[in-house]
Amino acid sequence: MVVKVIELVGTSRHNWTDAVDNAVLEAAKSVDDILGVEVTNFTANVDNGHIAEYKADVKIAFQVHH
Repeated sequence: MVVKVIELVGTSRHNWTDAVDNAVLEAAKSVDDILGVEVTNFTANVDNGHIAEYKADVKIAFQVHH
């Protein structure tokens, strides 16, 4: 089996879990056979003293077919 890993940044206005989910959902639109995800970092944009946007840096692994 050959596995490829891509890196994405998911975003959400609600929380970091949704940001990770959004990254996986977006990847699934063009990538088949996703095997797993590794979250490498959490960040956020702050506006007027409140978190305005949650961001999750993720690595998504998927199987490559020959």
